[in-house]
Amino acid sequence: MTPSEQIVACENRLLQALKTGDTKVLDELIHEDLIFNIPTGETITKAMDIHNYSSGILIVSEIQASDQVVKAIDDVYSVAVTLELKAKYAGQNIDGKYRYLRVWKFTENSWKVIAGSGFQIHR
Repeated sequence: MTPSEQIVACENRLLQALKTGDTKVLDELIHEDLIFNIPTGETITKAMDIHNYSSGILIVSEIQASDQVVKAIDDVYSVAVTLELKAKYAGQNIDGKYRYLRVWKFTENSWKVIAGSGFQIHR
């Protein structure tokens, strides 16, 4: 597989882990020093993200990706993707389209998300 194909495969694994709340896979795919801006505007860390899933604060019921763009600069890959998302976050329903940007880097013998952000584009 080319690096771009590996990133797409990692993205697919990540989305499946988000949907199922699989914190083991999330732990594998997210770098320890992650910074991520979630749609609320809050900046979260890896520990915060995994806690949201393991504690049940965030439960994803549906997630579907489209409009994926993958670009490389040296050994860093950026992925822009639209997600149709249905979930509950801290008791609040989430239902809409979101645009996410994730930055991947090959480190510790695997691809890991090192940064990203997301914002709502449609309800």
